Amino acid sequence: MLTHDTQLRVYYEDTDKMGVVYYGNYPRYYEIGRTELIRSLGISYKAMEESGIMLPASNLRVNYLKSAYYDDLLTIRTIIEKIPQVKFPIRTEIYNAAGELINEGETVLAFFDEKTGKPCRAPKFFTDKLQEFF
Repeated sequence: MLTHDTQLRVYYEDTDKMGVVYYGNYPRYYEIGRTELIRSLGISYKAMEESGIMLPASNLRVNYLKSAYYDDLLTIRTIIEKIPQVKFPIRTEIYNAAGELINEGETVLAFFDEKTGKPCRAPKFFTDKLQEFF
């Protein structure tokens, strides 16, 4: 299993009139976490796309447990539980500064070949990097 934590400060633009993080921002927070996890492996989304692999989302599940507020420092914990093949499920947990779980969910991405427009297996350079953690 691979786990990666990313710190994120809640900015004013992320909140509603009451200073609460707008619910539609959480999928963006999930994306920030997974982008930084992939970057921590020495790979980037950009490099993946340049190699002809696209990663569209096929499913998103979000559970809102507690609110986050303007200026909170959040920890986005991104979790890969198994080496992906074609589907790429990624769990996300978001914690506030007190260490309380305030949001959790899962995004399922799919590896697609840009040329054929069809699903494909995860690229070897990616699965080789993940193998170190499993």
